[in-house]
Amino acid sequence: MSQSTHIDVQDFLDKQKLSGLQILTLFLCFFIVAVDGFDTAAIGFIAPAIRAEWGLDAAHLAPVFGAGLFGLMAGSLIFGPLADRYGRKRILMLSVFFFGLMTLLSAWSTSVEMLIALRFLTGLGLGGAMPNAITMSSEYSPQRHRSVLVTTMFCGFTLGSAMGGIAAAHIVESFGWHWVLVMGGVLPIVLVPVLALIQPESPRYLALKGGADEQVRRLMQRIAPNEDLAGATFTVREKRAPGFPVKHLFAPELRFGTLSLWATVFMTLLVIYLLSSWLPTVINNTGMSLKNASLVTAMFQVGGTAGAIILGRLMDRYSPQRVLGITYLIGAAFTFMIGSTTGSTAMLVLAVFGAGFCVSGGQVGTNALAAAFYPTGSRATGVSWSLGIGRIGSILGSLAGGWMLVLGWSISTIFLAVSIPSLIAALCMAAMARKRKQAAPGLEQAIGVSS
Repeated sequence: MSQSTHIDVQDFLDKQKLSGLQILTLFLCFFIVAVDGFDTAAIGFIAPAIRAEWGLDAAHLAPVFGAGLFGLMAGSLIFGPLADRYGRKRILMLSVFFFGLMTLLSAWSTSVEMLIALRFLTGLGLGGAMPNAITMSSEYSPQRHRSVLVTTMFCGFTLGSAMGGIAAAHIVESFGWHWVLVMGGVLPIVLVPVLALIQPESPRYLALKGGADEQVRRLMQRIAPNEDLAGATFTVREKRAPGFPVKHLFAPELRFGTLSLWATVFMTLLVIYLLSSWLPTVINNTGMSLKNASLVTAMFQVGGTAGAIILGRLMDRYSPQRVLGITYLIGAAFTFMIGSTTGSTAMLVLAVFGAGFCVSGGQVGTNALAAAFYPTGSRATGVSWSLGIGRIGSILGSLAGGWMLVLGWSISTIFLAVSIPSLIAALCMAAMARKRKQAAPGLEQAIGVSS
């Protein structure tokens, strides 16, 4: 190959079959978000045991949950810009090690105040790991399969959350709640040296950073061992912008999309956390047993997992903003339907599954959209800040259900209100699709939507 050959990293990835290195990266990121999901959900599953051992009431436990959510928000806002400046792999390993260590330390909490502080610190690491796993997966994926690969990878979070419940069910009774946290801490800590040894840095980040042609060439050779890459230099379409990465999210060509993504994630996380937190209670208040109410609520997560995979495939074939806009619109209808179907278990299960498919599955799709929308130099910041701002919605959602119940709203009124954020998310995606259509022909490539 000629010494003057220049190769665009994404163009090269798009022309190759999915390689073992790319599959390995997706698997490791899947495992990262799985242990992330395990540690995020574990505290909810062991809360009754903590409450009984320490003689607490619900008011004492509420700050424990809130501290974790605030930590997730802060971690997303902090670690994304650091990943754009210092590299995805380095910050990913730091985040995973940090939330593992804090979870492990939480197992030896001796007071609720200590547990609150450690849950906040755990949240910091969790908030940093998730968006960086999304970014790494996106930057190793060919464009034609990017959405479905990222959304499938993110299903690890749901699996990890479910494993947290299974582990709690088997461990708490025999060994105590502390050992669930020990398990949740050891798994990510053990994962860190594995990441250090076998997970390479993102080739797009290395090409943008510059001065790493040989490192990128070795990565590309692993992806396409039959290609002659001797003497090649590797580039990305955009240039590395100076200054703080958050500022770049508001460049003229990105500003509208940034605000649309923030509003969408805010609204969807509000709905997801409200339904996850309060749906069993609301359904139980209609006369259904708590056991059956919990099983019905589980269909929300089942629907979300199915939705993530199917919507990812649709987003790769059609306009992702239009796919998500239609999905959120249908999600609003299913959410409203929950309030009018409590008399029929079958219809209620369908409504809850549909709401999970559209709203929770759509949220995973929005993460993939954010990773595709931003250029390499601000991709980790863009993904992490959309999740960080969205976490404000998750905090409000976890509180809003209680407020509506205290105010004595009827079940139909509650779910009419809960459907409104999904409608707003649908409008945001429709507006983003319209803006994209009006963009100049070369603008999408410049900002990374097609790269």
